[in-house]
Amino acid sequence: MADDQVLIVGAGMGGLASAIDLATMGFGVTVIERAQYPGGKMRQVTIGGAPIDCGPTVFTMRWVFDELFATANAAIEDYLTLTPLRTLARHAWSERERLDLFTDPARTADAVASFSGPEEGQRFLAFCADARSIYRTLKSPFLSSSRPNPLTLAGRIGVHRCAALFGIRPFETMWGALSKYFHDPRLRQLFGRYATYAGSSPFAAPATLMLIAHVEQDGVWAIDGGMQRLAEALEQLARAKGVSFRFGEEVRRIVIKNRTARGIELTSGEHIEAGAIILNADAAALAAGTFGNAAIPAGKSLSAKDRSLSAVTWAMTAETQGLELLRHNVFFSHDYAAEFDDIFEERKLPRSPTVYICAQDRIDGASRKSPERLMMLVNAPPIGDQKHFTQEEIAACESQVFSLLERCGLLVLAQQVDVTQPSDFHLMFPATGGALYGRASHGWTASFRRPASTTRIGGLYLAGGSTHPGAGVPMAALSGRLAAMHLVSDRASIRTSVRVGMSGGISTASATTDVLRSR
Repeated sequence: MADDQVLIVGAGMGGLASAIDLATMGFGVTVIERAQYPGGKMRQVTIGGAPIDCGPTVFTMRWVFDELFATANAAIEDYLTLTPLRTLARHAWSERERLDLFTDPARTADAVASFSGPEEGQRFLAFCADARSIYRTLKSPFLSSSRPNPLTLAGRIGVHRCAALFGIRPFETMWGALSKYFHDPRLRQLFGRYATYAGSSPFAAPATLMLIAHVEQDGVWAIDGGMQRLAEALEQLARAKGVSFRFGEEVRRIVIKNRTARGIELTSGEHIEAGAIILNADAAALAAGTFGNAAIPAGKSLSAKDRSLSAVTWAMTAETQGLELLRHNVFFSHDYAAEFDDIFEERKLPRSPTVYICAQDRIDGASRKSPERLMMLVNAPPIGDQKHFTQEEIAACESQVFSLLERCGLLVLAQQVDVTQPSDFHLMFPATGGALYGRASHGWTASFRRPASTTRIGGLYLAGGSTHPGAGVPMAALSGRLAAMHLVSDRASIRTSVRVGMSGGISTASATTDVLRSR
């Protein structure tokens, strides 16, 4: 019957995770995806027969996926080959200014000491300790739990734990906090970059985002075959649990009856009934009417000024000379503040951008292929619904990029190139302007303003990087598990005899116990 069926709109990380959890618990699940493949923002383009990751490139917080697979009585090693990286990233400011970060904090401290002096090495260790403390404080009450408000978060952490509450540093900017750790402005720039992992400026994001530094030190893996293999593995596991997938199908509207989601209508005109729907799309798309006027109340509009970063990316096959690339590489501009002013204030491509390069044929050493596959990225304003950058504007940005790389000792001889800009991302992800991370994490309240799993419309739930707990591959997966948890909890509140559970700390009990108290 339709009441026993769940429709998931979108096969991104959140949709895939929720599909696996729900199917494991016996629900009938169908995933509708307008693309021809799973993954959402996790996408590949093929150049000269070579698939190149053009979305997320960093696999962290492995525990999220270990627990997801374990819930389905599977192991991630049976689906993926993962290689831990010893070196997190290579950073350069010029040909003579280079610094590598390692998964071993002591080794990184030695590298920092050699780069900036022994005092900075000691300050780095203090920074690591505080980043680890923030992460541990927030892992259970925030990352793995339903969206809190400031009071409920304080209650979950423990109002008696004042040191822990203030230790997450929500009222300091990341840049301000880093200035207390590092005297060398290059180190502030390097560790401030972690704010961009959440699509934000280090000059406006809270120091809480320092926790991302610990996330990386806790482990970064390369996935054999690229990040797209993760999405394919989750699809494979979901199919094994009985989930049906319909690719290349687009939803015209969500059918609402008596303020309850009861199904969808496809652009083909087909109607599909369901007892509940999980929407794995940018939450702003609901408020924009992308899924029909009746579903608008379930969404919350996001103003252009509150959007996170977009990007310009270059996927290419290329020969490289000079500086030896690692898998992850960052080349810094000399005026970091101006870069974010250009993006967030002037709403234009940065005149002097910082450049990220993922060398996808490298692990911790030389490339195994020639030419090699590169994905190059610069941050950009999320104005893809307002402006398409001209070829001249992209070429000017590209010129700045290659000049910076040459100044850092790297020559890139591109052969075949595919460019993606904010207007392209806006077409792929409607109502976003090309923003890749939902709401920017600017100000201490931003994390509490992301949409929750539940909506005003009964039976309609949200998942994905624009919802709680935030952007990024593992966070999006957690959002999917939370959406599934709330769906099951709401169903259990109607059928009070139902008791279900998930492993990994995201759990439901009876209708009136722990889950409802955590909201």
